[in-house]
Amino acid sequence: MRRVVVACASALLVAAAPAAAQFVPRPPSVSRVESRPIASYADSLTEQFTIEGIPVILRRVTANNVVAANVYLLGGTQQLSRESQGIELLLLEASEQGTRRYPREQLRARMAAMGSAIGVSPGVDWSVLGLRSTVAHFDSTWAILADRLMAPRLDSADLERVRTQIATAVGQRDESPDALLEHLADSVAFDGHPYGLSPVGTPASLAGLSRTELLAYHQAHVVKSRLYLVIVGNVTRAQVERLVRGTLGTLPAGAYTWSPPPVPVIPRGGATFVNRRLPTNYLLGYYAGPPATSRDYAALRLASAVLSGRLFAEIREKLNLTYAVDAPFRERAVAVGGLYVTTTQPDFVLSIMQREMRALQQGTISQDGLDRLVQQFIVNYFLDNETNADQANLLARAALYQGDWRKANAFADDLRAVTPEDIRLAAVQYFRNVRWAFIGDALRVDRRAFERF
Repeated sequence: MRRVVVACASALLVAAAPAAAQFVPRPPSVSRVESRPIASYADSLTEQFTIEGIPVILRRVTANNVVAANVYLLGGTQQLSRESQGIELLLLEASEQGTRRYPREQLRARMAAMGSAIGVSPGVDWSVLGLRSTVAHFDSTWAILADRLMAPRLDSADLERVRTQIATAVGQRDESPDALLEHLADSVAFDGHPYGLSPVGTPASLAGLSRTELLAYHQAHVVKSRLYLVIVGNVTRAQVERLVRGTLGTLPAGAYTWSPPPVPVIPRGGATFVNRRLPTNYLLGYYAGPPATSRDYAALRLASAVLSGRLFAEIREKLNLTYAVDAPFRERAVAVGGLYVTTTQPDFVLSIMQREMRALQQGTISQDGLDRLVQQFIVNYFLDNETNADQANLLARAALYQGDWRKANAFADDLRAVTPEDIRLAAVQYFRNVRWAFIGDALRVDRRAFERF
């Protein structure tokens, strides 16, 4: 994405800037393609239906022999507390050690013989237990996935082994400045909000989770109302219905209802510091964006891309003050935007970042430059979502974030509908109240510089 925005940076010139931008709140609204019926984005390969209360999206792909099936456990960090961070990851990973029907060695031998894979992906909005298999082995792989979710053994010795593995990986986060920076930035920017909790846990929370607590969590939270299933591959609806009815369809219904977390309220400016003797300093700040249902979501996505290009051009290419600079956009139920840089001159770089943010707030970019950026953005986005597994996630995000899987097909039109003025207004609305994390030599930066964001 950085290569895309840098290529367009020269075209995205600020027009004559008006007086200092004023804060102009934008009323909540629906999708930018509200004038186009959502039904027009349907495709003959994809359908949605319900099996025993479990929503299912099936996209029939016959061009390859791979099946991707993702079971989404909705809620993510909304299901957690500070004490239970990491519990769902621990539960799902420990299920690989054996289930009611498949002891550990048998499970591993069957998976190896089929060449299938089952992976766990924890996130702030949901956790995913997903399989990848050939069409011929889909039924057999599904049986193992379903039993891992429904009936994990959770033997004490196996559980301790997995706990140690996860805790070791989490502990190693402190050894990587970038990994620690990302964790610290989420924690401080979203303190008191679900996004401030870690789906992978902390050393303290993981150590405190007992087998009894995992069993209780499984009983209370592995229920049909929390599940969402997306399958992409050359399988039929009848086949999916048969498999789900005989497995996940027998789980308790539960009373869970998916809803996105509230929009975070981040205090104005400021930073949290970790002093380290490092060759450079690492800075990452986050601010709260709009919900995925807002018409500002696409505008802020593009505003972040434009800002990334300008920061790269100014700080990396022109002044050579960094080897990495970005304005990340985190695709969540509630968008998160940010500013990231590594540099030996943080004061100077922060002033450039603030200047470029103000430039986007006070002027409009050229329509020609925006058109080219959007086209390249669309090409790269769909290249990044071309595998069956990527398509499953694309459909899930549209269904859960925007209420309809067909919005995945409307992605390009949503971006094309954004105007230069939309980008300016998004910058005015959201480029503020940035909460920073800093790792490095705190004596090299004026702490008051962070308060200006």
